[in-house]
Amino acid sequence: MATMPVAGLPPVSDDHVADLVIRNAKLYTGDPTNPRASAVAIKDGKVTVVGDDNDVARLISGRTRVVDALGRRVVPGLNDSHLHVIRGGLNYVLELRWDGVPTLRQALAMLREQAARTPKGQWVRVVGGWSADQFAEKRLPTLAELNAAAPDTPVFVLHLYQSALMNRAALKAAGYTKSTPDPKGGQLVRGRDGEPTGMLLAAPSALILYSTLAAAPTLRGEDLKTSTRHFLRELNRFGLTSAIDAAGGFQNFPDNYGTVIDLAKAGQLSLRIAYHLFPQTPGQEIDDLKRWIDMVKPGDGDAWLRLNGAGENLTWSAADFENFTEPRPELAAGYEGDFEKAVRLLTENGWGFRLHATYDETIRRDLAVFEKLAAEGLFPAGNRWLFDHAETVSGESLDRVAALGGAMSVQNRMSFQGEAFVRRYGAAAAADAPPVRAMLERGLTVGAGTDATRVSSYNPWVALHWLVSGRTIGDLTIYPPENRVSRETALTMYTQAGANLTGEQDVKGILKPGFYGDLAVLSDDFFTVPEQDIPHIESLLTVTGGRIVYAAAEYEGLDESIPAISPAWSPVAHYGGYQATVKPSISGARQAELLSQAVAESEQHRHWRAQRGFASEAPTEIFDTCFVL
Repeated sequence: MATMPVAGLPPVSDDHVADLVIRNAKLYTGDPTNPRASAVAIKDGKVTVVGDDNDVARLISGRTRVVDALGRRVVPGLNDSHLHVIRGGLNYVLELRWDGVPTLRQALAMLREQAARTPKGQWVRVVGGWSADQFAEKRLPTLAELNAAAPDTPVFVLHLYQSALMNRAALKAAGYTKSTPDPKGGQLVRGRDGEPTGMLLAAPSALILYSTLAAAPTLRGEDLKTSTRHFLRELNRFGLTSAIDAAGGFQNFPDNYGTVIDLAKAGQLSLRIAYHLFPQTPGQEIDDLKRWIDMVKPGDGDAWLRLNGAGENLTWSAADFENFTEPRPELAAGYEGDFEKAVRLLTENGWGFRLHATYDETIRRDLAVFEKLAAEGLFPAGNRWLFDHAETVSGESLDRVAALGGAMSVQNRMSFQGEAFVRRYGAAAAADAPPVRAMLERGLTVGAGTDATRVSSYNPWVALHWLVSGRTIGDLTIYPPENRVSRETALTMYTQAGANLTGEQDVKGILKPGFYGDLAVLSDDFFTVPEQDIPHIESLLTVTGGRIVYAAAEYEGLDESIPAISPAWSPVAHYGGYQATVKPSISGARQAELLSQAVAESEQHRHWRAQRGFASEAPTEIFDTCFVL
């Protein structure tokens, strides 16, 4: 049974009664003093007891919800250390997700069907979480295929930070014509007649991709809240209970933060969010930071929504681009002047920050600024700071980061762009891009995440598979064993490390009395499942703060209700989000074996019913029209 009856138990003092008990579990706690257990009790949103069934029995009363984990693996709730969750939530129900779709044929069929149901004036948009290398066909859709699938409905298909495809209707809706100039750092690919073909290239800046996407219609009012709640529920589906929002382009503060603030006030967040603030306008960054410092300070908020600091950009001139199909961009000479002003302003006012930095060349220049301030006694001044991404960071730079008390946050962008990186820089350079093991060996805190939703998928198990296996979603091995990590280390990077990056290491990331009651009951045991099956793991029951925020399989219906998806034509209403597929280990002969087992079990069940008078002893005649002559 998924739940236990508790009637008839002796009375327990209300001061100790648990709100929720998970029993009969294989608990991985993350707590070195008590690493394994079989039961956990949660009261008022926090863990009270971790032990066995006997330890939690005394905390159960008639009002305790008791869930039988059925021997499944239970882990602390996952924490994505770099996820664009706020922006993703505002757009989720408008997006057709190709995350996990195995073939281009299926992807185009989904697009064709969605175009038919999308009302006039709206766009079909495929925005991140996929790569051509995941498809059996190993290619992008063609412009002709997009125009055939949707002759009248605007279609925008974003492919990583590299390019976007637009059909003719989308070009018209965006106002792109023969006379439209190429934006700085981007290119409108044109035909012989000079007209845009529909291919947009980041060369190397992705601004052309995102500014074009920004021209599409957006949600309003209550639909923004509904979209965000469904996105958070989708993240809960994979066992996520926390995320660190990295802000991002076209995410203005406070305007675009209003939805999560309203949901937090109403107690309707199902995911804990620590957010950052990112100056949006080049040349105005220092003024924006000064204004925000007067409005809020890091730590403002509560356990569900709190400010963590600035970034992932502080000044636009210091940001490099991660389009691995293009040469490494050369940043402007002298950007350090404004960058130093921003860092000095933040540290003097007690603000930590995170920095987008793909290449070691950028990291070295940033570190020189930090070291200058450190020589004055002004850095880091007790503030948390970290580098994000860091695919080509050198060992020397990591030593400098460690000396300055910094941290790192890595994302599985190479899961989706590994093939492009290898083509440009070679397999040897890709072998430690990023050098995760070298970071850990220096004692650095290294959080793990995805950088979803516009590059990688938000599915954390794809990222965990990348860390453990060193393979891309196109099944290319890019990391040798010496740059991979164990499953336990990977899970720690996805739980405890994220808590360290937000200063919540004393309340989050492990299952221990006094810590948040955040956990996930997994569909498969992460520690023993075949390596190739790791990306197919999901949570069957996700608990955040003692609340069941996601439930599936035997637990379906135990989670909280949320409003129906709106608008009704939403792609998510018809396809959902991440597209689950059959595990690689369950294929061919294994599928036949499981089918035989199912047939045998069905026959046993028929005998059981017949013995009790519920069915005839005679086997049921099978009727199949395929065999009718």
